[in-house]
Amino acid sequence: MKRDALATARLYTGPSALQMVATEPTVGGGMPMGGAFTANNAESRRIVPEDVRGRPTMKVVYVVLESQYQSSMTAAVKRINAGSDNMAVECVGYLLEELRNDEAYKQFQKDVSEANIFIGSLIFVQELAEKVVDVVQPLRDQLDACIVFPSMPEVMRLNKIGKFTMKNLGQSKSIVSDFMKKKRQEDGSSFEEGMLKLLRTLPKVLKFLPSDKAADARTFMMSFQYWLGGSPENLESLLLMVGQDYVQEIKTSMAGKERAVMQEPVLLPDKAIWHPVAPNLVFENPQKYFEWYNNEHCPEAGIDPKTASTVGIILQKSHINTKDDTHYVSLIAELESRGSRVVPIYSGGLDFSGPLDDYFYDASGK
Repeated sequence: MKRDALATARLYTGPSALQMVATEPTVGGGMPMGGAFTANNAESRRIVPEDVRGRPTMKVVYVVLESQYQSSMTAAVKRINAGSDNMAVECVGYLLEELRNDEAYKQFQKDVSEANIFIGSLIFVQELAEKVVDVVQPLRDQLDACIVFPSMPEVMRLNKIGKFTMKNLGQSKSIVSDFMKKKRQEDGSSFEEGMLKLLRTLPKVLKFLPSDKAADARTFMMSFQYWLGGSPENLESLLLMVGQDYVQEIKTSMAGKERAVMQEPVLLPDKAIWHPVAPNLVFENPQKYFEWYNNEHCPEAGIDPKTASTVGIILQKSHINTKDDTHYVSLIAELESRGSRVVPIYSGGLDFSGPLDDYFYDASGK
């Protein structure tokens, strides 16, 4: 092995590197490290509390487009089951494409019928969106909460947190639809991007709502922020917040008890440069990244920044949020072991033109 490869290998196996890769948050849980959790069926993702200890149990069913939330959600549920005195959580997750399988779809129907909370995200495939609606809509009233993040309008209309709903989404007199049509005309935003922008404006309109509706809308907004954050800590706060405020059995059992105080959502910037062994998790300023990278990281990795080729990589923010990043770490380490400089950028949206211009080109466009 060449000297530079050896130097790089030491960086990615030392404590500083390991701290950047998600590890099991509970002792003895037996769950793989972040990025290695790639269960291929819902039963593999089913978490049942080992010891309820007399606590009410909240059942959560979630449907997501891709697998990166599985590890974080599992870790969050294990944290609650190990540490909360007020509730236990049973949880099962489905990848959207799994609902094409008849057996998986029947099990999904059964799970939702027994659930307290349904969570959905990025459900944009029409025929699968219809499958989700066909199952959840008839059961919506019996669910304690139904929380859907950016998805097809018919799926978003399933939202129910207390008195907060999106029942008019997509209809002619819907404020939400008008907002997204305006954004699409102004800057070509897709439905997903328009929804993200809309949710970020919610704080401005909460003061115009009745206090109870404002509180429920605020819960939805906070839930979305926790979901965007994606880490086990963020998802733990989401589940604890919804459980103690909306699941009746938990609310009853907590009467007279001290309520859990949630931490504020920990969010990454929408776009930045990320490197797994950097002292700062992300760099919004490319100059600061290259100061650290060329002057500190390259010498330790055996890379000559003056002669090395530079490789730009475009990453998905959700994998970094959820710490499902082992494949990213491996790719960066491999490129650096071959003597290349690496500039890994990410974006929270679907349009990468902004981050490309900001981080891959200098002021002169080179």
